Amino acid sequence: MTLAQQIITVAMVVAGTMLTRFLPFLLFPAGKPTPKFVKYLGRVLPAAVFGLLVVYCLKDVSIFAGSHGIPELISIALVVGLHLWKRQMLLSIAGGTICYMLLVQFVF
Repeated sequence: MTLAQQIITVAMVVAGTMLTRFLPFLLFPAGKPTPKFVKYLGRVLPAAVFGLLVVYCLKDVSIFAGSHGIPELISIALVVGLHLWKRQMLLSIAGGTICYMLLVQFVF
């Protein structure tokens, strides 16, 4: 890219970042109540995102070949157990990821 193209690219990224950071404050000022649909989205989107993540992570698992999905099942059980025990999302995700990687590398 030429210098002019690089400057334009950086300027567009800065403008896009600033727009996404400031737009919520412009659309929903502090004195006005939050619209019901925004509250609804705030309530249902986290569960939808995690459901989508689970489906995406398990889409290529075959119970009829390879390790038969056992490492995934053990890791899912660990994630659920850690979350129910500690209620710490980062700990649950990290624990399940580490468990899965160790199982795949050293056991299965």
